[in-house]
Amino acid sequence: MNYKLLGNSGLRVSELCLGTMTFGTEWGWGCDHETSQKIFDAYANAGGNFIDTANRYTEGTSEKMVGEFIKTDRDHFVVATKYTLHDGKGDPNYCGNHRKNMMRSVESSLKRLDTDVIDVLWLHAWDFTTPIEEVLRGLDDLIRQGKVHYIGISDTPAWIVSRANMMAELRGWTAFIGLQIEYSLIQRTPERDLLPMAKALNLTVTPWGALGSGVLTGKYLKGETGRVPENNVRRSERNQRIAKEVVRIADKLGITPTQVAIAWVRQVTKQGIVPLIGARKLEQLQDWLNCLNIVLPEKQMEQLDMVSKIELGFPLDFLNTAKEHIYGGIKDKIIV
Repeated sequence: MNYKLLGNSGLRVSELCLGTMTFGTEWGWGCDHETSQKIFDAYANAGGNFIDTANRYTEGTSEKMVGEFIKTDRDHFVVATKYTLHDGKGDPNYCGNHRKNMMRSVESSLKRLDTDVIDVLWLHAWDFTTPIEEVLRGLDDLIRQGKVHYIGISDTPAWIVSRANMMAELRGWTAFIGLQIEYSLIQRTPERDLLPMAKALNLTVTPWGALGSGVLTGKYLKGETGRVPENNVRRSERNQRIAKEVVRIADKLGITPTQVAIAWVRQVTKQGIVPLIGARKLEQLQDWLNCLNIVLPEKQMEQLDMVSKIELGFPLDFLNTAKEHIYGGIKDKIIV
């Protein structure tokens, strides 16, 4: 396992991040304590130090397990958790991005994690009701109080993230250093705005869903059942075509479809990418980890690009067609 700097910071995190949404059985499809411990240990033994959880995961059990597993070597691990999603339905202030929920949620997470500080606190999802200023000031206060080291933002439109970081810079507040989004061969829409924005602002991207909820493993092509029902958009005809190509390339290279899908995410952009990996079985984690030894050949990368290509839409598609006029026919002579 190698390490990367997390965004515009000096924090060193492993090149794969362990997602722990599977730690706990409360949601009906996770893993028990013993299996969770084995998965954690295998990741740590491979050199992994970046652990991702959230207040909502398995009704808080995930944070409790993570806190227990890191206890003997707390300072070694980079622990990330999230706030926004509800800790109890029916109360308007037990959820959302606002300061009251932020402070309550963080205090609860610290107790479940049994730690004094959260290394990376993610805003989990934008609520479209809380002012950006309120969010940033609250997060900055948590850092000044020593309860949080760094902040990131997840599942939020690009214009909000870019405005927030500019506001933080102008007001002397702490800025986001990471962006967590869904990104995979079946979900490439972040290439329109989110990924270019992350590159421009030096935000490390920690993509979730690299396997498309299992679609890219090819298991649904074999008629297997799972958490994604047949009428789900993730199992569309387009996505099944992509899965078939992933399986074909995996067979040709003598590796697994899982390794192809993750390797593509790690290679496709020339920027900081730290994929989230999550598993319900130890064998699944080992499969994920083996992707670290894989570099997909250029030909296979091109084939995957073709089968999964999306329309970028306006203005990007328009600007691509207007290059001759924008650059006067000499774009290849302009060095950026």
